[in-house]
Formats: sequence, structure tokens, C-alpha cells
Amino acid sequence: MSLIGALNLLGLAGKQLTRHRTRSLLTLAGVAIGMFLFATVETLQSSLRRATQATADDTTLVVYRENRFCPATSRLPEHYLSEISRIEGVAEVIPIQIVVNNCGASLDIVAFRGVPPENLLRFAPEMELLAGSTDKWMERMDAALIGRNLARRRGLSVGDRFDAAGVTVYVAGIISSDGPQDDNVAYVHLPFLQQASRIGLGVVTQFNVKVRSADLLDSVAKAIDGQFASDSHPTDTRPEKSFFAQTAKELVELIGFTRWLGLAAVVAVMGLVANTILLTVRSRVSDHAVMMTLGYPDLAIGWLVLAEGLLLGLAGGSAGVGAAMGFLNWQSITVGNEGLTMAFVPDLQVVWRGMLVALVMGFAAGLYPAWIATRQSIVRSLRDT
Repeated sequence: MSLIGALNLLGLAGKQLTRHRTRSLLTLAGVAIGMFLFATVETLQSSLRRATQATADDTTLVVYRENRFCPATSRLPEHYLSEISRIEGVAEVIPIQIVVNNCGASLDIVAFRGVPPENLLRFAPEMELLAGSTDKWMERMDAALIGRNLARRRGLSVGDRFDAAGVTVYVAGIISSDGPQDDNVAYVHLPFLQQASRIGLGVVTQFNVKVRSADLLDSVAKAIDGQFASDSHPTDTRPEKSFFAQTAKELVELIGFTRWLGLAAVVAVMGLVANTILLTVRSRVSDHAVMMTLGYPDLAIGWLVLAEGLLLGLAGGSAGVGAAMGFLNWQSITVGNEGLTMAFVPDLQVVWRGMLVALVMGFAAGLYPAWIATRQSIVRSLRDT
């Protein structure tokens, strides 16, 4: 089929759909709702993969207190820093104090991360300042750099005072980052957070360790845990993404279950489109008979019906995927568990995947109605009119 012929068929298919506007609009609404759910689920899955799948560029280890989960129960002496630094393969060690308002699974996690001021840019190298000043953050002990998602959820702007988990801070800046955690936390000075949380100086929640090469992750982790195995504060050291996947295991399992919801949405939409097209084919028996009499081959009739499925899938999919992207960007939904947060941020891959699924679904839904349309006899069709 030539390009001009394909365009003509699409135009004719569009006209056929507009002849039954109510039915077509209801079908489009159903497709849009189903694809909205599918795109949302795909965003959850995509965000989960980014947060938990290791890559060749990952060189960060998290040193946590053994058999501890919530940051409130993980307490390590800050003097471990010098001992970890001497382990072969370690490039840098940063002590971190974490205070959260809720250790359980929640949609409104506020996590304070206390880091040494001089280590901030090395701890979050991808951080970009959207508003405010890092100089102001360095000057004030109670200053905080707030992730954009957290600022949006709480309605915060530069100059505001912010209180959560018993800690009151001054918003010195709003930041964004490609890191899965940085957009949902508040960075503060380590000594300030140690005192404000009444944990005391010299105690931290964890150490983030940068190794010289990704190949050294396992060996350095074993060396760190071996160093403190007989100490009163034994450690459990894991790669950063593995630490997230294990600590937020319940959250990961919950999000993993949602893929079945996405599959169910696609199947339901396919059935809806197929039913609509089949009803349309049965109501246009005489039209198809006249077209065959005028010389349209069976293949052209079949492609005409398939084109209707493609148009319904494309239009409904565009509306549903677009609505999902707008909703997730507007709401900035973040789920947290045991001090770790994950934002559901849509990306272009989700958009393209959603549109591809919508087109394939529309094509598949039109196959059976198209076969029915090509099997109709001209004489019988004209007799039944």
C-alpha cells in the first residue's frame, strides 16, 4: 500500500469514527483511563529500576549498623571515619546523620541529612541550585538545602522556616538533582543535626564510602565489616542501590506487584476497543458491501477497520499518557520507607513505551473485527440491509 493510500485510509477511518461520536468519545475516554493507569505503573517501575539496579558507574557503599533498619536505631561512632579511610581501595568517606519524621512506609517522608559542610558538593555532585544560595547555607548552622520535590509538597520557598521530626531549619536554597534521593531530602550541617536531634556529637547514622573502582565494591565492603566485626558497634556494608533494595524491601515488593495492574489495564482497553470496532463493523455492513461493489478489495476493507483501531489507540493513548505525565509532575508523589525516599518521576522512555503499547493494542484490537469485515459476502450484506 502506498503512503498516499495509507493516508487516505486513515482519513476515511477518522470520518467513520466521527459518524458515531458518542460511541467513539466513550471509547476514547476508556482508552485514556486505561493508558493513564498503564503510564503511572510504568513510571513506578522505571523509578524503581533507577533506584535499585546497579550500573558499572556505581562506586558508593553504605556502612550501616548491623541488624538495624530505621535511621533512629542505627548509631555508629564518628571515629570510624579514620579507620575506614585507611582501608585499601577507599577513596573517600563521608559521615552522615539521618533524621526522619516517619520510619514506616509513607507518602510524606521528610528526611534530614546532616553532612559535614565541606563535603556537601562531594556527597551530592549532581546537585543543582534552583533558588537561594549555598553561601547562606554555609554561613548559618540551622540552614537547609531543600530538594525541589520536598519544597513543592510542603509549599516551601527560600527564607521560610521549616519544622519536622522536632528539627527546625531555615530554607537557604532549593535544589534539584538526578539522584533518586536528593530531590526529597533536606541537607543540613552535621553538627547542627546531631545536637537538634539530641543524639549528640560524635554519633552518626551511616558512612557513605566512595571506592576507587566498581570492581572493589565487594572486597572493600567485606574489609569494612571485618574491621568492626568484634566491635561493640558492628557494621553491615552494601552498595548504595543494593542497600535501598534491601532496606525498602516491602516497598519494592509493593511496586513490583503493580505491573499486574498495568497488564490488566492494557487487556481491558484492548477488549474495549475491539468491542467498539466490532459493533461499528456490524453497523456498517451495507457500507462495506457498497465499497466492495465499487471495487474496493477485501484487504482495503480490512486495513480500514485496522486504521480505526490504530486511531482509537493513538488518540486515547496520547490523552492518557499525557494526563499521567502531567499529574505525576504536578503532584511530585514520593514514597518513603525507613528513611529512604523514591520519587515517581516520569521520563521520555515511559512516554514512548506508553504510545507504542497504545498503537500495538489498537492494532491487535482491530484484527478480529477486520477479519470479520473481510469475510462478509457482498450479496448477503446487501440482502441484510
